[in-house]
Amino acid sequence: MNSDSLVRQQVPVLAITCACIISLLAFGPRSAMGFFQLPILQEQGWDRATFGMAMALQNLLWGIGQPLFGVIADKFGTWRVLMTGALLYAAGLVVMAIAPTPLWLHVGGGIMVGLGVAACSFGVVLAAIARRVSAEKRSFAFGLGTASGSAGMFLFAPISQGLIDALGWSDSLVVLAVIMLVIPVLAVPLRGNSSTTAGAQPDFEQTVREALGEAFATRGYLLLTAGFFVCGFQVAFITAHFPAYISDLGIAARWAVVAISLIGFFNILGSLASGVLGQRYSKPMLLVWIYLARSVAVTVFMLVPASPASVVLFSVVIGILWLSTVAPTNAIVAILFGTRYLGMLGGIVFFSHQVGSFLGVWLGGLLYDLTGAYDVVWWLGVALGIFAAIVHWPIREEPVARPAPQAA
Repeated sequence: MNSDSLVRQQVPVLAITCACIISLLAFGPRSAMGFFQLPILQEQGWDRATFGMAMALQNLLWGIGQPLFGVIADKFGTWRVLMTGALLYAAGLVVMAIAPTPLWLHVGGGIMVGLGVAACSFGVVLAAIARRVSAEKRSFAFGLGTASGSAGMFLFAPISQGLIDALGWSDSLVVLAVIMLVIPVLAVPLRGNSSTTAGAQPDFEQTVREALGEAFATRGYLLLTAGFFVCGFQVAFITAHFPAYISDLGIAARWAVVAISLIGFFNILGSLASGVLGQRYSKPMLLVWIYLARSVAVTVFMLVPASPASVVLFSVVIGILWLSTVAPTNAIVAILFGTRYLGMLGGIVFFSHQVGSFLGVWLGGLLYDLTGAYDVVWWLGVALGIFAAIVHWPIREEPVARPAPQAA
C-alpha cells in the first residue's frame, strides 16, 4: 500500500473522529443547562419563566443560526464556522455566569450560546461527515455523529453537577466556557467546503435560490420539516425542566443526575441503532415508530405513581428514543437532494426543530408559573408525537426528479 492511499484511508477516520468529539463537546454543556436552573434562580431570585425564556431563546437562536451557518460552511468551509461557533459559545457561557439581570441571562445563555451551538452542532458537523462517506454508509455515520452528541449529554450531566457542587454555578459555567475553546483545534481536519471536500457530490449544479425553491416544492421535505418540530418540542422541554420536575415530585436531587445521565447513555445506543436500522429499513417508517413510542412512554410515565424507579425506567426508554430521529431525518434530506446544500437544507429542517424547542421550553416555564405544574406540556407532547407519526407516514425515500444534463 503506497503512502497516498494510506493517507486517503486515514484522513476520513481522523476527520470523523474529530467531528464526533466536537459533537460531544457542543451538545454536552447545553444539555446540562437544566442543572443550573434552580441554583441560578435561588441565588438571583428570578422565576422559572425567566430561566425558561433564556433556554427558549437559546433553542430558537440555535434553530435560526443553523441554516445560516450551514450555508456559510457549505461555501466558505467548516473550520471557519466551527471556530466562530466555539468562540460565541464560550463567550455566551461567561456572560451567563456573570449576568446581573435577566436581560444578560437572555443575551448570554440565550442568544450567544444558541448561536454558538448552531455553528458547532449537528447541522454543520453531519454535513461535513456526509461529504466524507459513501451514500451506503451515510446513515450509520450520521448515527455515529449523533451518538457522540448523546455521549456529551451522558458525560456532562455528572460533570456539570459535580462542578456546581464544588465551585458553584457561576464558576462552573466559566469552566465549561474554557472547554469549548478546544473545538477550533479539533476542527482543523474538517476544513474544506462542499466543493473542495473529497467525496463531495458535483453531479448537479444549483444556486442557493434554486436549491431552496426545489426543497420547498418537495412534499416530503415539507412533511419532514413539520415532523421535526415535534422532536424539538419534546426533547427541549425535558432537557430544561426534567430536573426541576423530579424535584417537584419530591424525589431526591441525585435522581435528576441519574435521569439525565441515563438519557444520555441510552441515547448513545438509540442513535447508533437508529443509524444501523436506517440503512436496512424505511427511514420514514422508522421515524413513525419512534414518535409513537415517545407518546406511549410519556403516557405511561404520567399515569404510573412517581418514584425513583419510574424516573429511571422512563429515562432509559426516552433515552433510546431521544436523538434517534436525527440520523434518519438528515439521511432523508441527503437522499432527496444530495450533499451539495445539505448544511443549509438540513439546517432549515432543524430550524423547525428549534421552533418546537423554543415553545417546549418557554411553555414549560410559563405554564408552570400559571398552573403550578408541568402536566399540560407533558400531554401536549403526547398529542404532538401522534401528529409527527402521521406526517412522516407519506414520505418517500427517493431523490427529487431533476432534468438530465444537456449534451455539449
